[in-house]
Amino acid sequence: MRKHSAAAASVAALVAAFLSAYACSERPATVPSDPWERLPGILAGITAPVFPDRDFPVTDFGALGDGTTDATAAFRAAIGACAGAGGGRVVVPAGEYLTGAIHLMSNVNLHVEEGATIRFIQDPAAYLPVVFTRWEGVELMNYSPLVYAYGEKNVAVTGKGTLDGQAGPQNWWPWKSSDNPQSQKPDRDQLFAQAEAGVPVAERVYGAGHYLRPSFLQTYRCENVLIEGITIKNAPMWLIHPVLSLNVTIRDVKAISDGPNNDGCNPESSTDVLIENSLFDTGDDCIAIKSGRNADGRRLNAPSERIVVRGCRMRAGHGGVTIGSEISGSARDVFVEQNEMSSPELDRGIRFKTNAVRGGVIENVFVRDVEIGETGSAIDIDMQYEEVAAGDFMPMIRNILVERLTVRQARYAFFIRGLEGAPLRGLVVRDSSFHSVSSGSVLEHVEDLLLQNVVIQPAGE
Repeated sequence: MRKHSAAAASVAALVAAFLSAYACSERPATVPSDPWERLPGILAGITAPVFPDRDFPVTDFGALGDGTTDATAAFRAAIGACAGAGGGRVVVPAGEYLTGAIHLMSNVNLHVEEGATIRFIQDPAAYLPVVFTRWEGVELMNYSPLVYAYGEKNVAVTGKGTLDGQAGPQNWWPWKSSDNPQSQKPDRDQLFAQAEAGVPVAERVYGAGHYLRPSFLQTYRCENVLIEGITIKNAPMWLIHPVLSLNVTIRDVKAISDGPNNDGCNPESSTDVLIENSLFDTGDDCIAIKSGRNADGRRLNAPSERIVVRGCRMRAGHGGVTIGSEISGSARDVFVEQNEMSSPELDRGIRFKTNAVRGGVIENVFVRDVEIGETGSAIDIDMQYEEVAAGDFMPMIRNILVERLTVRQARYAFFIRGLEGAPLRGLVVRDSSFHSVSSGSVLEHVEDLLLQNVVIQPAGE
C-alpha cells in the first residue's frame, strides 16, 4: 500500500511523482470505458408525476393571505379535498400565509404561485403530534417536518413562490448550541445510544420537551416526487430531504438558508433521484447524499443509488456535492455534471466523508464538466471524519472518475485521507486543471490514483 504526504513537496513534483509511480503500478486504477453511457438509461427511469387538471385554492377553504391568520386548518382541508377527489393542485395564490405543518397526500401537488409566501409558525407545538421521521440518519418519532409526506405516491411542491421556515438566531437554530439550556446535545446523544442498543423506533419518542430540529421538506418512503421552481429559506435544519424514496425530481429550486446543519438537499437511502438547475447557498453541505447512520443505517441497509446532479450552482456551504457522512447504507452510481460552484465560504468542492464507525461503501461516482471558482479543498475525500478509525466497520471508497474539472482558486487541490487497512482505491482524475493552489495537496493511504493530463498551478505562479 502506498502512502503519500504532500506537506513538504511542491505540487509540481508531487504530480510528477504520481504520474511516474502509477504509470508502472501493477494495480492500475480501473473504471468502465465510458460509465456515462449508462446515464440516459438512468434518466429515462426518472419521470416527474403528472396530476389531474383540478385546482383547490387554499383561499376557498378559509386561508387568508394576510401573513397573520393561522391557515393550518385551511391547508389541511384543501389537501384532503384534493386527495379525496382523486388529485390535482392545491393552489396557494399571491399573499402571505401563516401555517404549521403541511402534510401532503397522494396525487396532490402543492402549487405555490409567484408572489405567494408560506411562512411557517415558529412555535414548535405547531409540528405536533410527532411523526415517524429520520434525524441525522437515525429513525425516531419527532416533530413533523414543516412539509411532510409518508408512504405517499405522486406528490409535489411546485410554483415560483417561497416557503419560509422563519428559523433564525432566536428560534430553532439555538438548539444546535451546547451552551443553550435548550440544547439538542442530550437528545442527540440519547437517540444515537438508543439506535446502537436496538431500541425499537416506536420507543424513540422526542418532540415536545426535546430539542431535535425537524427537516424542512421531507418525503419519507414516497414514490414519484417532484419539487420544482420554489424558493426555500430559513430552515430549522436540512432543507430538502427525500428518505427511502423512489423516483424523485428536484429542479429549478433555490435553497437559501445559512443556519446550522442547513444542508440544501439530502437524498437519503433514495433511488433514482435527479437534482438539476438549482441554486444552493447554505449553512452546511449544498447537496449531501446519505444512507443512514451507524447501526440504524446498517439495520435498514438501504443505499442511495442512481443519483444525478447536473446544471446546479453552489455558493456558500461546507461542501458543494457531498457524499456522507451518514453513509452506513452505502452509495453508488452517482453522476455529477455541468455544475458551477464558488464562494469564499465554500469549504470544499467535491466532498466524501466517512469513517470506521459509519462504514459503508461509496463506489461508482462520476464527475465531469464542473467549474469551481473559489473553494478550500477542490477534491476532498476524508475517511478519517470525526470518530476516525475508532470503530469496527471499515469504509470503502472506490471507482471514482473526475473529468474536465476546472478550479480557479483553492487551498488544496486534493485533500484525501484514507485509513490504514482501508485505503482509497481507484481515483482517476483527467483533463483537469487546478489553479492558484495555495497549500498543495494532502494524500494519505491512497492506492491506484491515476492523474491524466492534469495541471496543478501553485498560487503566485
